[in-house]
Amino acid sequence: MTDGARIPPDMAAGRGGARTAALIERVARMEAALERAGDRVPADARERVAALLEGVRERLSLGVDHTVVALVGGTGSGKSSLFNALSGLDFAKVGVRRPTSSAVTACVWAHDASALLDWLGVDRERRIERESELDGDTQADLRGLVLLDVPDHDSVEAAHRGVVDRLLPQADLLCWVVDPQKYADDALHSGYLRHLAGHEGTMLVVLNQVDTVPEHARAELLADVGRLVRADGLTDVRTVAVSAATGEGLAAVRELLATVVAEHGLAELRATAELHDAATQLAATVGPGEIAPPVARAVDALLEAAGVPGEVEAVSRGVPGGLEPSTRAAVLGPVQADRVALVRDAWLEEVGGSLAPAWRGTLAEAIDDEAAVVRAVDRALGAVVVPDPPPLGVGRFVGWALGAVALAAGALAVLLAPWWWALATACAVVAGLAPWLSARRRRAVARSAGTRLLSQARSAVTAVVEESLARPTRQVLDDHRAVREASTAPGPEALSTD
Repeated sequence: MTDGARIPPDMAAGRGGARTAALIERVARMEAALERAGDRVPADARERVAALLEGVRERLSLGVDHTVVALVGGTGSGKSSLFNALSGLDFAKVGVRRPTSSAVTACVWAHDASALLDWLGVDRERRIERESELDGDTQADLRGLVLLDVPDHDSVEAAHRGVVDRLLPQADLLCWVVDPQKYADDALHSGYLRHLAGHEGTMLVVLNQVDTVPEHARAELLADVGRLVRADGLTDVRTVAVSAATGEGLAAVRELLATVVAEHGLAELRATAELHDAATQLAATVGPGEIAPPVARAVDALLEAAGVPGEVEAVSRGVPGGLEPSTRAAVLGPVQADRVALVRDAWLEEVGGSLAPAWRGTLAEAIDDEAAVVRAVDRALGAVVVPDPPPLGVGRFVGWALGAVALAAGALAVLLAPWWWALATACAVVAGLAPWLSARRRRAVARSAGTRLLSQARSAVTAVVEESLARPTRQVLDDHRAVREASTAPGPEALSTD
């Protein structure tokens, strides 16, 4: 970018209307996403995307009242002659000794374009305003056009090529000027055209010096130019044949320029194409999506690693092994470190599988390491209160007592009176039911205690997983999502000048 005067970004909304404001808003979203991504976007990609976004913002901030058309061509293509022919002025230098100059020449049709030309880096002595009172309305159809004559893109001077590379993303319409001898030059096709897919709507190919070609061969030659352009991956690029020397075809080029100037949308279309390029480069730095953190599976695995299911089962039985009441105090943990490492690795593999390498590395650094997770799980489970097994209960003792009463009552019935048999029978029934009821209640209490223990242990481990793994993971995924969504900006076809 040049060090020209900068116009405040918010001026774009006032000058360009809703579409320009929407593009500026999209630039802001991508800039915010780029800032949020930090070093997770490689430095070279970050610089390219930032440069594209800055160029779009600056161009739109200058307004869309002007349409910048750059005549770009190789040595001897005749673009300076074409510049003079279109402007009707002998201003651009035409010479046989190449390269002639690294300066950019600009012709402006009315409207003050000083700020725009400053941004484009056009020296003040290389500017001319085309329309004057002597022209009347003959130049009114091009009012708003800024025509640039750019140095040769195949110049042996690196400074000249640098000027071309700087201006390409700044121009609204790239007019590639080729000649019958060098239209297939690899410096043009591999150096430039093949890298401009998606910019077809802001490009024009002009076959100059057509007067040097026999009339019967012109159509075939123009068709071959179009074929090579399509082979570069560019579809629907307009191609026209002209002669700056004889004026042949100039009316068609002028009419085309008048059309794009009148539509006042080419700057926005060009900005959309540049945003598409920025989005494409940004998309290459992220993965296809985000996977929700597997919190539940991680919790289950850590509970297993701490032996919690076994303790829960023992508490749920009330009597370990179903034999005698437990006399020990149940303790949860410690968690096995090697199994914690497996849980952490599985977490990274699942969540990081859809992320680009740089983002996977950030994720691995963001979550707690194995030792920290072990300490956190042991600390959390150590705070869980493990219920004692339910007491043996009085039901069994009551049964024994009633059984003794039943035996005594039966003996008395034999010795004293038959009605003692009724008492003996009742005591026997109660003596049989009491232990069963007591055992049933004891099992219910034990199961309830096991359920509470599992719930408390799960809550404790879930809190660890959330703090050590899930929370930092979601932060990384939120950043990744912001960049990914910003990189899915609509392509240049989303904005038309209709």
